[in-house]
Amino acid sequence: MKNVLILGAAGRDFHNFNVVFRNHPEFHVVAFTATQIPDIAGRRYPPVLAGRGYPDGIPIVEENDLEKVIKRDGVDVVVFSYSDVAHPTVMHLASRSVAAGADFWLLGATRTQVKSVVPVISVCAVRTGCGKSPVSRLVAGELRKNGWKPVVIRHPMPYGDLAAQAVQRFATRKDLDRNECTIEEREEYEPHIEQGTVVYAGVDYEEILRAAEKEADIILWDGGNNDTCFYAADLEIVVTDPHRAGHELAYYPGEVNLRRADIVVINKVDTAKPADVETVRRNIQQNNPSAAVVRMACKVSLGPGESIEGKRVLVVEDGPTLTHGQMAYGAGVVAATQGGARELVDPRPHAVGSIRSTFEKYPHLSQLLPAMGYSEHQRQELEETIHRTTCDLVLIATPVNLGLILNIDKPFRRVGYEVEELGQPRLTDLLSNFLEKQSHTRMSEKVSTR
Repeated sequence: MKNVLILGAAGRDFHNFNVVFRNHPEFHVVAFTATQIPDIAGRRYPPVLAGRGYPDGIPIVEENDLEKVIKRDGVDVVVFSYSDVAHPTVMHLASRSVAAGADFWLLGATRTQVKSVVPVISVCAVRTGCGKSPVSRLVAGELRKNGWKPVVIRHPMPYGDLAAQAVQRFATRKDLDRNECTIEEREEYEPHIEQGTVVYAGVDYEEILRAAEKEADIILWDGGNNDTCFYAADLEIVVTDPHRAGHELAYYPGEVNLRRADIVVINKVDTAKPADVETVRRNIQQNNPSAAVVRMACKVSLGPGESIEGKRVLVVEDGPTLTHGQMAYGAGVVAATQGGARELVDPRPHAVGSIRSTFEKYPHLSQLLPAMGYSEHQRQELEETIHRTTCDLVLIATPVNLGLILNIDKPFRRVGYEVEELGQPRLTDLLSNFLEKQSHTRMSEKVSTR
């Protein structure tokens, strides 16, 4: 039996354990490590999810303790299991593992994919913040227009009671409240719910799939953190971002997504430099020449409220886009600039607690506020930071309306963003062709079973 240490960030690591290592007689997982997400280390993967052989569950430890755990627990294999990581960072972890005496594994994409009894479309990305979520919403809408009943399964964000979060179903905002969803979870679930699409998420993604299959005739995988799809997809859509041209070949497993894609979306071409758009197009052609390439704009819109012109504005942007995704700005800054804001207020002098720590960890952030909200305590710190920051107007550029979650003591206005197809081929046409083939396949299967 090999002793295994899984490097993770409370998502892909749990899935890899469930589908590859759980109840496997040749492996014993001694621990998970944690990074990227606060307040995960020090907990345990619960026995009810870990299965036989783990009566006390599995400890979750800090990634900084990698070498200590390898030596203490006689680790034979270190399995890298999280995403949106620069290639050199992956190899530094490999070098640390190998130097400490362990093998270092990357699991193949198909080895960790569960098969569905209904068709699956996946929407993934090469980096966090590419604009994958509005593409997912576009796809969901097109599925309904074509007469299909989609259910969205969202990439995991299990930051609470893991056993209670094994299989979660969200159909209304009350479900979000009942499950005590974080800001990050609400950002991803609520826009789908507003469109009338049921969302599943959680920890045990085979059980999640089996539950979703009972009410869907097609599954839409809404990926996150540039991870690969947990399911064997019949159509793989991958979103790229020319504002970070070259990143599609420089991050793991984003490059895997690029190479596997059936359709690659070059998003944000309306605001990116033409030379950067061309760099992305060339990288797609060189590394996945069979993929269909779709160009899209990401249009920013403003909700009702006070004029931005001449105002001192505090911009609140989507957190993971700025942190994991390393973007220096998002839709809020674009909207503030287009609206004629006099000044983008710097919230750093007023930041408290973990919000201040976020600015210290990500020094590329300055005249904006990342909407960090992985816990109730962090949500309170985000609210306090907004209260302390002097400004005329708060621009909320997160997918969820923070005005319904936080007590904001200043005038605020929402920023939205949706994708718009440009030129040919169009994603909607490619989807229609795919769905027509799926309909023919279903009809043939019905005929053959009569």
